[in-house]
Parts: sequence; C-alpha cells; structure tokens
Amino acid sequence: MNRPAKKKIIGIIGGICSGKSTVAAQFAKLGCEVIDADSIAHEMLEEKAIKEKIINLFGSSILNREGKIDRKRVADIAFTDTSKLNRLNSIIHPAVLQRIERLIKEIDRLPEVKAIVLDIPLLLEVGWEKRCDSLIFVNCSAEKRLERAPQIGLFNENQLKIRENFQISLDKKAAIAENTIDNNKDLDYLAKQVAEIFSNIMVSG
Repeated sequence: MNRPAKKKIIGIIGGICSGKSTVAAQFAKLGCEVIDADSIAHEMLEEKAIKEKIINLFGSSILNREGKIDRKRVADIAFTDTSKLNRLNSIIHPAVLQRIERLIKEIDRLPEVKAIVLDIPLLLEVGWEKRCDSLIFVNCSAEKRLERAPQIGLFNENQLKIRENFQISLDKKAAIAENTIDNNKDLDYLAKQVAEIFSNIMVSG
C-alpha cells in the first residue's frame, strides 16, 4: 500500500497492558506526534449514527445514567460473543481508520513534527502494518501486564486471556516487528531504549 505521507510512521504493537501508550508518550517527548486510536474510538461512540448502531446491536442496557455508552459494559458483552464483537468492530474500525488517515495527512504538513506514531490496539489485525515504516513490539511479562489489567477493568488472568484470544499472538507480533522494547524495568530504562530506536529509525532509509 503506497501512502502519501512523507514523515515516517512508527507502529507500536504488543500485548494488552504491555505499556504501548507509555512507549508512545516517550516518542512524543522526542518530537513525534502520537495518534491514539482508543481516544478516537471513544469520541466516535458519541457520534449519532455510530451510537445508534451500537445500541441496536447491544441494547439500551449499555447506556449509563447520562445516556452515554458504557465501554466496559460493551466490552463485557462483546468479548463473550464473537459475532457481536465482529459486528462492533465493523461499526467502529472503518470510522476510526478514516479519521487516522486524515490526521496523518494533517500532521504530515507540520514541519515541527519529526515522525508519526500509531497507538492502535489492533494495528496488525486491521492490516495497518502496511502503513508503517517501522513496527516496535513492546515486550512485557505476563505478571506485569496482569498488575496493570485492573486499569482497564480486567481483574484476573482469565479475563486478560479472553481478550488476547481475539488478537494475533504475542509471538507473531514479536516476529513481525523490526524492533523490540523491554518494558519490564523502570521508565528511565524504557526512555533510553526509545531514544536509541528512534535515532536508528530516523537515520535509516
């Protein structure tokens, strides 16, 4: 897939709760612009056409007291019903990816931005590795990922595994990536790795 963007595009991949957003934030400190697909998807949930489709799919019980879609309620249902998860993705993903395409074009015109970083949870699953000049795998132990899991409403190892069963395996993700970052130590160690990898990416052809 040929892309119009001139700036290098870096894709961050890894397991759930591996720290992909933390890695992306380190790239931002080095002058990159991060596109956060989760934030975009969150905004999309309140767009009338998309919201109506999701309510039709899951029912009004997914709405909170303010009448907004409760993402946790949606996830609890979707990750126990493959058909509904696939239909949910077919509603959300095209709209999110279109927004990302527009953002790439806009960011590409900003001279102060050194590169574009894609923080997309299902980057490989939606085929966006083709849009990236470089893929970085964030390696993090199962124990540490489980420690962070409650932050996204997952409270045991089984819940984490159910989510990951819907994604490409960690082994395959690691094999596809050109670079691997070890996120099992402190933030300083992480930042040093990001700086080194970013330098190599920028000087490569």
